[in-house]
Amino acid sequence: MKDLLRLLVCHDEDIPLDVAALDIARIEFPDLEAEPWIGLLDSYASELAERILEESTGLEYIGKANHFLFEELGFRGNEDDYYSPFNSCLNQVLVERTGLPITLSLVYIEISRRLGRPICGIGMPGHFLVEYNDGETRRYIDPFHAGRVLGGEECLALASKVTGMDLSDNWTALAPVSKRQMALRMLNNLRAAYLRRGTWAKALEVQDLLVDAAPGEALEYRQRGYLHLQMRNFHDAARDLRKYLTLAPGARDKEDVEKRLQSLRRWAAGMN
Repeated sequence: MKDLLRLLVCHDEDIPLDVAALDIARIEFPDLEAEPWIGLLDSYASELAERILEESTGLEYIGKANHFLFEELGFRGNEDDYYSPFNSCLNQVLVERTGLPITLSLVYIEISRRLGRPICGIGMPGHFLVEYNDGETRRYIDPFHAGRVLGGEECLALASKVTGMDLSDNWTALAPVSKRQMALRMLNNLRAAYLRRGTWAKALEVQDLLVDAAPGEALEYRQRGYLHLQMRNFHDAARDLRKYLTLAPGARDKEDVEKRLQSLRRWAAGMN
């Protein structure tokens, strides 16, 4: 995972998103080779290029890209097994042609990037979209739902529905995300999938990466501390929870965490 960590601390413009996504997939598939999957994305881009003209407008490009990806190739959102770890693994998404909003968005972004088209990720609360914006044409596209094209108000209505919160005036929810933010969100999704399945060792592998990628982020230490507790790694749990309180001395849950630490100290004393 050293390669992935190196990418996560790069300048954003230097992060190859497709390579980072395949590095993330290696958590589930340790022997995964990147080259075949990079080649597959290249071939998809070449096929799409044959269907469009260089002077095609933004709307024409979106129409052709949507037809190619969602009708010809059949990419779709995985609503039947949404929380499978495979949905966060780019190789599996390319094989099964199904995945999460963010991994399907990544496929759209990477194919479009190869064709010089201005597509970026939009990390709304509870959902992920892509935005096409060439200065003349600006549209939001939902790869999880067959590439449906949305306006800004429709996006915010969708975010409100998904989260149960009123986000109708929260236009900051439609701000583009960096490649690093996108990779971290994919890691968080993979961690959540492992936690739901009780695959603690894999969840810890992801959590270690999240801590190393943001060593000043208090919540990542808390998350790892509680994961260590779940795994009965009590010394490691105490270390991370102490670090959490050091970084966030005014944390809302400070009292609860201190009680946990007291219990761990009593356990340690009983071991001596």
